Amino acid sequence: MAISIGNVCIDTNDLAGGTAFWQAVTGYRVASSDDGATYLEDPDKTGVGLSLQAVPEPPAGKNRLHLDLVTDDLAGEVARIRALGATEVQRFDDGGWVVLADRDGNQFCVVAA
Repeated sequence: MAISIGNVCIDTNDLAGGTAFWQAVTGYRVASSDDGATYLEDPDKTGVGLSLQAVPEPPAGKNRLHLDLVTDDLAGEVARIRALGATEVQRFDDGGWVVLADRDGNQFCVVAA
């Protein structure tokens, strides 16, 4: 038996805002959308899909699962993503990664390649 990850789902209280944020962060395109969810896909169809699911409750506590976004320009990407509305949660002393949170408070890392 073989298994692979086809999609990662992120809960959001603002589906339109969350979709716009993650689309701008990743460069992914909307593949499908309805009132409750949006599915984003890598334009090259090589990356894992990302979906956003509208939920009524706010996040509580720290994420148990998060994305690591890898870049060769850590400072530039952190600045770009913060300009899109992310907030900085933590910066690690070794300079190798920064924890950010999206507009719903979902945490993710931006990691130096």
